[in-house]
Amino acid sequence: MNIKQFEDKNLAHYSYAVLSNSREVVLIDPARDPKPYYNFALANEAKIIGVIETHPHADFVSSHLQIHQETGAKVWVSKLANAAYSFSSFDEGAVLEFGDIKLKALNTPGHSPDSISVVLEHESKDMAVFTGDTLFIGDCGRPDLREKGEDLDLKREELARKMYSSLRDKLMLLDDDVTVYPAHGAGTLCGKALSKANSSTIGAEKLANWSLQQMSESAFVAALTADQPFIPKYFPYDVELNKKGAPFFDEGLQNVTWGRKIDSAEAAAMLDPKILIVDTRDSGIYKRQHLKNSVNIMDGEKFETWLGTLVAPGTLFYLAGENEGALTALLGRIAKIGYEPFVKEAFALDFGDEVSDMLDLEKFKEDRSAYTIVDIRNKSEAKEKPAFQEAINVPLPELAERFDEIPTDKPVVVHCAGGYRSAAGSSLLESRLDVKVYDLSEDIKEFY
Repeated sequence: MNIKQFEDKNLAHYSYAVLSNSREVVLIDPARDPKPYYNFALANEAKIIGVIETHPHADFVSSHLQIHQETGAKVWVSKLANAAYSFSSFDEGAVLEFGDIKLKALNTPGHSPDSISVVLEHESKDMAVFTGDTLFIGDCGRPDLREKGEDLDLKREELARKMYSSLRDKLMLLDDDVTVYPAHGAGTLCGKALSKANSSTIGAEKLANWSLQQMSESAFVAALTADQPFIPKYFPYDVELNKKGAPFFDEGLQNVTWGRKIDSAEAAAMLDPKILIVDTRDSGIYKRQHLKNSVNIMDGEKFETWLGTLVAPGTLFYLAGENEGALTALLGRIAKIGYEPFVKEAFALDFGDEVSDMLDLEKFKEDRSAYTIVDIRNKSEAKEKPAFQEAINVPLPELAERFDEIPTDKPVVVHCAGGYRSAAGSSLLESRLDVKVYDLSEDIKEFY
């Protein structure tokens, strides 16, 4: 028996390949690009026979349908997912046996109504459990990503109660030495207090995980529903795309138009001025020269998350990068959240007729009252660790819709916790406010 964990650090996503002694492989929650799983099977002279989806994911696009169509592997998912593709239901009592391994389904709703966990039995003993977004290391899944329609608070609380039961009546009943393999680690928006560890045990989680401690259902519901992070715009889109099954990874990328270089006014004039430009270059380069109607979402660790937060699914955008190598990598990351159809064109950028105003830091320190300070961190961050008592808190995910709340009688200074989000936020406000907008950037660290 061999369990291989695959990690996507940018999305804090874990997927798994389970290899039996019969040289057969079952994948669990695979990412959009199936090549790493094909390479694993090839290296082990094995055949992929199945893919299990613990639920239709919100934060990434799965390759389950592509793997099914290319290899013939069956897709297993709860019937409650109402998937539009051909699948075999994998609900409570179902067993998938291959070689010396049994995979057993547990219905564990809470993060979503259709969530399952998968128990691995080897040599008549439960050895591991793949918990999807139900149980994380140090936390459990949030219950507010699949809400629709009215009575959202009621739906959230109903799922939270189901999570309470799933944890206590299903997962906590497993032996303490059963290894816990979640679908996400620290950095995901599918929970709020995840550990950096990539695995644990049921026993260790009983001791350290807040969600498994003794408490009433009402106390658990209150704790789980409080202070959850924002929900990116792309999450509902990815849920529906995963229910349908995404197009092939490489085919989607091949349909993107790219290869041009924008390095002159003449070349820039050929762009549609109504289409947003997502400029992924370093903020220092962006501030020196950029194009109108652009937002500076830097090529950083959380690029996909912020792209899918600031650009709604279905919105066409230009993708600007420093060079072709950067664009190649970025397009692959965009495809991980299913956004490649929305790229109007990708191009290398070495031109701009717009220049950002640069803050005189000493002048700002001498008289902060001469500026409107906008803190674009999340509400919880701003409350727990305020940098400026006089700051207006408008979280970055809400900034495009709430920019008219920012006074324009004084220059505006934008800050976050370290400079990444403020680059995006200040660039967004530059094009919307009739006032000078400054990015405090990394200098925010001088004020903590």
